[in-house]
Amino acid sequence: MIFNASKFNAHWEDKKLSELGTFNRGKSKHRPRNDKKLFENGVHPLIQTGEVRESNLYIDSHQNCYNDFGLKQSKLWPSNTLCITIAANIAETALLQYPMCFPDSVVGFIADKDKTSELFMHYIFTYIRKAIQNSVQGSIQDNINIDYLTNLNFKIPSKSYQDKIVDILGSLDKKIELNNKINAELEAMAKLIYDYWFVQFDFPDANGKPYKSSGGKMVYNEELKREIPDGWKLKELSEIAHIKAGGDKPNVVSAEKSSKAPIPIYSNGIKDFGLYGYTDIAKIIEPSITISARGTIGVAFLRMEPFVPIIRLIVATPKNDCTLFYLNEFLKNVNFEDSGSVQKQLTSPQVSKIKILSPSRDVLEKHKSIVSNLVRKIEISRRETDQLVKLRDWLLPMLMNGQVTISND
Repeated sequence: MIFNASKFNAHWEDKKLSELGTFNRGKSKHRPRNDKKLFENGVHPLIQTGEVRESNLYIDSHQNCYNDFGLKQSKLWPSNTLCITIAANIAETALLQYPMCFPDSVVGFIADKDKTSELFMHYIFTYIRKAIQNSVQGSIQDNINIDYLTNLNFKIPSKSYQDKIVDILGSLDKKIELNNKINAELEAMAKLIYDYWFVQFDFPDANGKPYKSSGGKMVYNEELKREIPDGWKLKELSEIAHIKAGGDKPNVVSAEKSSKAPIPIYSNGIKDFGLYGYTDIAKIIEPSITISARGTIGVAFLRMEPFVPIIRLIVATPKNDCTLFYLNEFLKNVNFEDSGSVQKQLTSPQVSKIKILSPSRDVLEKHKSIVSNLVRKIEISRRETDQLVKLRDWLLPMLMNGQVTISND
């Protein structure tokens, strides 16, 4: 079976993956795999299938490192290796930004430069991923192996034409990568400000100097068992924000039939059900923070535009707009696992009773004036990224099956 075959690319050559380069499984021979002896003072980057799945194009970060003992039972793959997952998250692909190790649940592919490139094969796999997953669905472990990959057939155009496809899709992905890195830096700046102001209490005083370090008045709080700035109070979250749970998915109609503007519908705090016209539910006008209530609980996400929250979601809408950005950073740092939930589920009453330190209004106003600019830049970048992703995902299948051609000009 050739997953990317179509009437448009019948003139392309049939090639097996084994004809296009070399590939082998990663190595992780030692058991148990989480043995501390593998990682103590580690310096050799190690990634797992989840990091392949979560990457857009390049894997540019890692959570764990092998030491020299760990490296001996593994293998360090060179940068630009195409990683292909064969277990857990099947047929996910991404390229190594720098040399890394990976376990045998990942296959490393290095292209024959005269025949193809790692980037082109990444886009091929992106296009046929669902078909591969469907082909093995229902097997005992829903995984694939080296023999499966060896026998994969593809319709492959000439190398020069492949390069043109990669130039188009790669330029979009590289801009997406750049936007993601810029946003990560902006988010890191917002967190640094939060820590400096509301954890270390070195927000600017009336003279623009760090409050606590410059001798600002501190008072001891019995409940927190620590000193806090004079005038700040410990409150329940419900005192500074309206807390509500998402409802059922609303009845929706197409944008053509709706008299109102389409609106995003969210669940789980992170899943976007798309843009819908709506008929029977009022939108939330105020910017709010969503919190995932089931599954991976506690994922906090700032929503700056109107949206409809539905199941598995709790929404915190600040009563004063100057509290929004402070509340957002606070909720990102809450350990919701300590909420007392037995079934890994949050409820509105649980969230309502969470204690939060309430700073003075003037400090919150200053914080808003600084962080709102960062958030605005993040939102602009996210919207641009959304459009780039849609354009890439629209072009990719048509380029991979030959439906759209690229001129020689």
